[in-house]
Amino acid sequence: MNAANKRVEVKAPMAGVFYRSAGPDEPVYVEVGDTVKKKQILALLETMKVFQKVKSPAAGTVVEIAVENETPVMDEDVMLVIEKS
Repeated sequence: MNAANKRVEVKAPMAGVFYRSAGPDEPVYVEVGDTVKKKQILALLETMKVFQKVKSPAAGTVVEIAVENETPVMDEDVMLVIEKS
């Protein structure tokens, strides 16, 4: 399996605002290099005042966080990249 096949892009399911933590004084959910489990919370996506948990689709390592905190994203924008373990 090549490296491209091991990478999973975590895309926004809808337009909203990307948050790396649950609040301004809270720690971020993940950093680049962190090992994550399948269904682990990676971030939050706020759409129309409703917060949705962004969960990891696979176990692996966070290799990229493609969006800055509190940045708007559009449907299907890549938010994070996970390299499957």
